[in-house]
Amino acid sequence: MNKIFEKGGKLYWLHSTIDAFETFLAVPGTVAKKGAHVRDAVDLKRIMIIAVISAVPAAIFGMWNVGFQHSLATGLDMNIWQEFWFGFWKVLPLFVVSYVVGLAIEFASSQIRGEEVNEGYLVSGFFIPLIVPVDVPLWMLAVAVAFAVIFGKEVFGGTGMNIWNPALLTRAFLFFSYPSKMSGSETWISLKGAETVDGFTGATPLAITADGGMDGLINTTAQYGTDFWTMFWGGIPGSVGETSVIAILLGAAILLWTGVASWKIMVSEVVGLLCVAGLANVAGLSDIPCFYHLVMGGFAFGAVFMATDPVTSAQTETGKWIYGFLIGALCAVIRLFNPGYAEGMMLAILLGNTFAPLIDHCVTSIHTGRRNKIAKA
Repeated sequence: MNKIFEKGGKLYWLHSTIDAFETFLAVPGTVAKKGAHVRDAVDLKRIMIIAVISAVPAAIFGMWNVGFQHSLATGLDMNIWQEFWFGFWKVLPLFVVSYVVGLAIEFASSQIRGEEVNEGYLVSGFFIPLIVPVDVPLWMLAVAVAFAVIFGKEVFGGTGMNIWNPALLTRAFLFFSYPSKMSGSETWISLKGAETVDGFTGATPLAITADGGMDGLINTTAQYGTDFWTMFWGGIPGSVGETSVIAILLGAAILLWTGVASWKIMVSEVVGLLCVAGLANVAGLSDIPCFYHLVMGGFAFGAVFMATDPVTSAQTETGKWIYGFLIGALCAVIRLFNPGYAEGMMLAILLGNTFAPLIDHCVTSIHTGRRNKIAKA
């Protein structure tokens, strides 16, 4: 780094920004000269990059699906490449706004605190466009990103100190501040300046079941493709990156193979969801088969990418089981018993983030208490 950006230099106030650009692709050359230190090839930068790479399949599929849904809604005859490029140019502005606004705040905050710029927002900035509707107004997205980064992250001290997942806070802000842009049959499909074919509806499977239960889903299957297989591979309306379970599972495989995410959280989320939804089936409170919830809405994306965030999730091994089960169970409860909010995964994860420290505290307290009893015996 040029000396003018180092301590004592004329432009030292830009030290954090210049350092961030210099170390974006390369590891800093500073190493420990003596003493015992923990050495590992995996650092924060590599973990963040792996998390981004794992979400690429969902992003690519989401871009194609935006064009695919547009062609279905308008009746246009588009081939697969035309559908992909249509979606690419629709989704690209979301990424630009997410990164420009979020990183600007990150850089400014680091400069004010005199700290290094961490790579944490690289992941949040990539996830945010994948969990919002494709036609959300860009100014709304910018306001939501600013709120999430400032009040959900920077006020707590930055990367590694935040309580809630910044990407989910962005979606929550949009949902409660601009509900008309986060719900409705035309929200999830890019239709600006276009006319839809007669009788077309862009309602998501979750919205359909919320209004008409399983009968409503069956009645729309033949015309709009809302059967289980279609929901599994992802050819349905929804947030950009949340529709294809196959693409999400590819990302899950990368996260689990590299050890970045916890399989315990993922498995316990599925168990929690199936238990509550299954009990609702047995009790006659819901006619939607419990396993349908695994491929509907944002459950798969949230279970793999959002709930497993190592900063906001439970840290203890036992706590991870409890934390994941709680999220899955809450998601099912919200979906089944809150007619005003068809989804549920977003609020479930945010509540899980809130209780994660308490879960870890209880687990460690119980463990410590047992060890003390054994020591006294």
